Amino acid sequence: MTFADPSGVLPVLQTPYHDDERIDYDTLAREIDWLFAEGVDGLVIAMVSEVLRLTEAERRELAEFVCRRASQWSSGDGGRADGGRPVVVSVGAESSFASCELARHAEAVGAAAVMAIPPLSIALEEDQLRIYYERILEAIAIPVIVQDASGYVGKPMSIEFQARLREDFGPRVQYKPEAAPIGPRLTELLNATGGKGRVFEGSGGSELVDSHRRGIVGTMPGADLIDAIVALWNALERGDAATAQRIDAALRPLLALQSSLDSYLAVEKHLLHRRGIFRNTRVRGPVGFVLDDATRDEVDRHFAALQQTLEDLQ
Repeated sequence: MTFADPSGVLPVLQTPYHDDERIDYDTLAREIDWLFAEGVDGLVIAMVSEVLRLTEAERRELAEFVCRRASQWSSGDGGRADGGRPVVVSVGAESSFASCELARHAEAVGAAAVMAIPPLSIALEEDQLRIYYERILEAIAIPVIVQDASGYVGKPMSIEFQARLREDFGPRVQYKPEAAPIGPRLTELLNATGGKGRVFEGSGGSELVDSHRRGIVGTMPGADLIDAIVALWNALERGDAATAQRIDAALRPLLALQSSLDSYLAVEKHLLHRRGIFRNTRVRGPVGFVLDDATRDEVDRHFAALQQTLEDLQ
């Protein structure tokens, strides 16, 4: 199956587990179907999917399952004319060899694109980082989204480095910039690519309004607040600034409680459980953030206010 370049609202899946920490594929199927029913344009497997806490065998199994499930959403369900919805698969790893193997597998099971963070165990100079991305690009024919995940780990990639990759490898090189300040760097990246670079918002939605104004092609938020993100994206696309402002104002207090990878995991799984999508809130440890009672109450309060805002806008 061949897809056009992914665009629009592409949520990053949360990975559900049984109590023994095996992947709960029945719940994952429910999450996928719920997301498509809410109007998303595709799916992403990435950092908030806990890919770095999965075995390599699990990463392959997860990619295959998600691509297969997404392929079942045909044009009759609002999907693409040739059947199915696009999936972006994270293939970042600690070696070029491992990343290339994951990328080849993702392409083989039907991914529309892959996304890669740099290795985390070493701070690479850009000549070595260049080799890392070159090898992934040469291993596959589908797009490669360069994820500057320095909001979580590592150091920011230079704008010049990212633009040069596109100059040398063409439009298959796409971007998810997360280094601060997100807005100005996004504009710098677009300017450095002559306005042709395809850039995705990667702040969980907190910078979506500003990023949309600057020229992104899509957003990769978490799955838990997808009804609000879809409504916000649609308002921005149709130029409805008043609606976008109301949704953004209701979203921001919730997103402000998610400032690290583990806080994203804790809040998102709590809300997916509250919404009846997940059976539990289990995260594979060790974890650096635990949702205490006071924070959970604050999440619930802001979530209720957000749902009321969406209801009022209907």
